[in-house]
Amino acid sequence: MECSNLSAPNEFILSGFPYPQGFKLPLLLFFSIMFALTLSGNSLIILMVISDLQLHKPMYWFLCNLSILDMTLSAVVVPKIIAGFNVLGRVISFSGCVTQVFFLNIVGYAECFLFTVMAYDRFLAICKPLHYGNIMGWKLCLIFSLATIIGGCLHATFQTSLTFHLSNGENNHIDYVFFDVPPVLKLACSDTHFKELIIIIEMGFITMTCFLLILTSYVYIFTTILKISSSEGWHKALSTCSAHLTVVCLFILPVFYHYLRPVSQESMDSVLSMFYTTITPLLNPLIYTLRNKEIKTALLKLWGLKTFHFSSKELIPL
Repeated sequence: MECSNLSAPNEFILSGFPYPQGFKLPLLLFFSIMFALTLSGNSLIILMVISDLQLHKPMYWFLCNLSILDMTLSAVVVPKIIAGFNVLGRVISFSGCVTQVFFLNIVGYAECFLFTVMAYDRFLAICKPLHYGNIMGWKLCLIFSLATIIGGCLHATFQTSLTFHLSNGENNHIDYVFFDVPPVLKLACSDTHFKELIIIIEMGFITMTCFLLILTSYVYIFTTILKISSSEGWHKALSTCSAHLTVVCLFILPVFYHYLRPVSQESMDSVLSMFYTTITPLLNPLIYTLRNKEIKTALLKLWGLKTFHFSSKELIPL
């Protein structure tokens, strides 16, 4: 492609994802319902953590942070997917494209950093229980929360500036369901190999570092669990980690495969990108609710007090 126009295009057009004729309305309803459930489910987690004093712990503070990031990630991506079912909704301005890429990278990598912090929190709780209260205070929780957002902002600034500091040709059609770094780079008419390499190295370094830190934390955690003699202790320790491990696998493994594999397949890319940006934020509240006794108890309290006006003393913990 020749660089016939070195200025940035005024707008981009998303191709969306192909679907059989007659499936437009069902898919539109599916994504709309999924978006509503994601917002309501994560909002419920936040409400429970705020309202129940038993959940005023570092672990649930980080879970509250995760719910906020999940809602933001869904709000950045899903409305544009829904708009894509209308031809006019697939058109977006250059500034809108930059904004979506920027916030997608902020939230995505803030979650990656947060998963690492949550793994460290579980490491301290299981491997250093006597020192946990002194180390993981509210001041450190706040520092960790701010650090995840700042880290996401730095990453997003680097990725976005590098991606859009390119010469574009006449083609402004993106074969994708939303705007992300790889499909936007394909529109560049200049040689992008060096910048793609830098982007992949930076993404790979952050993701791999977070993954190794999480893995290291869980090596220590499982080593400690193996030393626990009672079955009740085993169950309690594993139950506090299983939900986090499940969520990490649902988020990081698709990201690994999506960004770091050598060959790109656009159809598979769309499926993977929709999975960790739309499905995972929906599943996270369910995973933590179903696997956590304190969350289930708080949910019963909240439901009873707000709907049926039950006394909290009448509730039987699960």
